[in-house]
Amino acid sequence: MRVGMMLGYAGGFSETVDELADFERAGLDIVFVPEAYSFDAVSQLGFIAARTTRLEIASGILPIYSRTPALTAMTAAGLDFVSGGRFTLGLGTSGPQVIEGWHGVPYDAPVGRTRELVEICRMVWRRDRLDYQGKHYTLPYEGGTGLGKPLKLINHPVRERIPIVIAALGPKNVALAAEVAEGWQPIFYFPEKAAIAWDAPLAEGKARRDPALGTLDVIASAPLAIGDDVTGLRDLTRPVFALYIGGMGARGRNFYYDLACRFGYESEADTIQEAYLAGRKDEAAALVPADLVEKTALIGPAGYVAERLAAFREAGVTTLNVTPLAATHAGRLADIERVRALAG
Repeated sequence: MRVGMMLGYAGGFSETVDELADFERAGLDIVFVPEAYSFDAVSQLGFIAARTTRLEIASGILPIYSRTPALTAMTAAGLDFVSGGRFTLGLGTSGPQVIEGWHGVPYDAPVGRTRELVEICRMVWRRDRLDYQGKHYTLPYEGGTGLGKPLKLINHPVRERIPIVIAALGPKNVALAAEVAEGWQPIFYFPEKAAIAWDAPLAEGKARRDPALGTLDVIASAPLAIGDDVTGLRDLTRPVFALYIGGMGARGRNFYYDLACRFGYESEADTIQEAYLAGRKDEAAALVPADLVEKTALIGPAGYVAERLAAFREAGVTTLNVTPLAATHAGRLADIERVRALAG
């Protein structure tokens, strides 16, 4: 099982990057940089590439709507070049609040656009001439001046098959990830309930999967703290659950609320959403089910963390993306070393 780490976008980036060389030596395999309505991920990934030597880097994720497909492909090829072949392209749809509110473009056809984007990226990396007739993207553009022509990437990429990871929650997007991507990144991964939410769409996608893609990399995230007196840190995740289940979207259009319902928390999701949208955020956090908080985390004594790692592995997780919660660099480094040893 690979061990990765997700960097935050709210601050402290430079300080965290200063620590990455130590994490790299401790056995960290891959680092993910998100992109919301924040600093862009690309410049930060380039900075990390220059400061590390072995560590894989990944976007976690680039929204599919915020760049043209060709620019996404060029960006991935550029990051793979400056990192010496260490980049993974993480893609996702984000949500209407960000895409329409921040980027000012329609949030439409997420599954179809993702499929076409993946196809176009792989054409660019193979240096095919970009002559593509899709439902959502047509290249060259039809209309305009009429002077567009099929072009191919000037540079020769380090790899013509840069790994693609798709962040997906809904059944159609999960099936697509299992069909066309090297990896799949869910959120709030609860090993004992994962099959309820995702086994059917994963099986559907894998039935259409090209064997050349290899085994699907399942990338789960979990906060990390190892020790006999750290269980109180689990409550740090409650506001995050409340934000996503209660406020990341509107009533009837919240993917994370829907996931909580698929996990069997329909009534709890209703009360969390009601409290959060009414501005009672602390109440919403307190309403998050205790087992959801506990079982999606790696927080507790070493023996407990080893048991949870076994549960993640048994559920099919192949990359574990941790967020170390220790207060000091030395503590975070020790936890990375421990989880690396436990993960095998």
